[in-house]
Amino acid sequence: MEAKEKYKENELTDLSKDTIDGEIATINFGPTHPSTHGIFQNVLQVDGEKIVSAEQTVGYIHRAFEKLAERRPYNQITPITDRLNYCSSPINNIGWEMTVEKLIGAEIPKRVQYMRVIIMELARIADHLICDSVVGVDAGALTSFFYPFTEREKIYELYEEICGARLTTNIGRIGGFERDFNETFHTKLKSFLKTFPPAFEEFNSMLERNRIFMDRTKGAGPISAERALNYSFTGPNLRAAGVDYDVRVAQPYSSYEDFDFVIPVGVNGDTYDRFMVRQEEIRQSMRIIQQAYSNLPEGSYKADLPEFFLPPKAEVYNQMEALIYHFKIVMGETHIPAGEVYHAVEGGNGELGYYLISDGGRNPYRLQFRRPCFIYYQAYPEMIKGMTISDAVLTLSSMNVIAGELDA
Repeated sequence: MEAKEKYKENELTDLSKDTIDGEIATINFGPTHPSTHGIFQNVLQVDGEKIVSAEQTVGYIHRAFEKLAERRPYNQITPITDRLNYCSSPINNIGWEMTVEKLIGAEIPKRVQYMRVIIMELARIADHLICDSVVGVDAGALTSFFYPFTEREKIYELYEEICGARLTTNIGRIGGFERDFNETFHTKLKSFLKTFPPAFEEFNSMLERNRIFMDRTKGAGPISAERALNYSFTGPNLRAAGVDYDVRVAQPYSSYEDFDFVIPVGVNGDTYDRFMVRQEEIRQSMRIIQQAYSNLPEGSYKADLPEFFLPPKAEVYNQMEALIYHFKIVMGETHIPAGEVYHAVEGGNGELGYYLISDGGRNPYRLQFRRPCFIYYQAYPEMIKGMTISDAVLTLSSMNVIAGELDA
């Protein structure tokens, strides 16, 4: 913390004298403070506990994902997308795969589309569980963080049955999945659909009507619908402000138009509304999963795209065509037609988009990620201005700012 200095009239000119008691201190909120939940910094000017102004800093990870992706074959870019929002990496993976499929004009089997919906909604549940339980922790309710962990673990076990990974999943392939759902997956998913709802409501009951939690979160870090739209908010943070925009409904993909679900919206756009919107979205995700699983179509778990799927070893050893495909996939020699495309999905934090330009080579000519966290984090100083430091912690948690999406 820097030494306090006397407030001068020509400083902080956007504030009236009535908001200043006399002394301003500059403090660093992050990049190593545990409450920032990631590697980013906020420089706060405070008058006692009241925040006078704030300035955020990003760029502590220095990963340059977009440039890395432009030098990789298309099927090797999926692991890069894992590291964007690592709380719901399957959505990142599938969004990228659908972007390439859109460019090449691939026809995706209905079964694959429903399978993807199941996985993406499981990822959304896991993402929201992490966010809302952390909001509880930052409000002083540590117990609420432990309750969802058992359920989140069950989701990770479902990931493992599909791809063998848990957090950074590299799930799926361009055109579908590496393998179909196995019997263990079916058994675990049926169990999850049965046991999760009561466990979730028990977690919800700890916070939703908790007077201390409500007092801490209501009115903390609010933003109006107009300001949220001006900042290009999407996802739960926009819907908490009262705007019912959801990519799954506005621009349906992967057969989302087949499912019946509600888009929850808030009123005040504050921390409590953001919490409540995510809680209801978890319930709606369960509705979608139940519909998709109950009506899971028959058919193949992948499209007819042999240039993206490694053939069985027996065929590689005995068939020249399979050997050629194996070589091209492993060596990254699959070329994509020239073209330009943008595709977006509803990520855990909002509209996650991929803007792809191909010049017909083995890797993208240009690739841009639309990361929702990077876009709405710019509003954070405005949202916490006039709030207390404790409000700033809760606001950051409820926005669910993921460091992996800030420095791509």
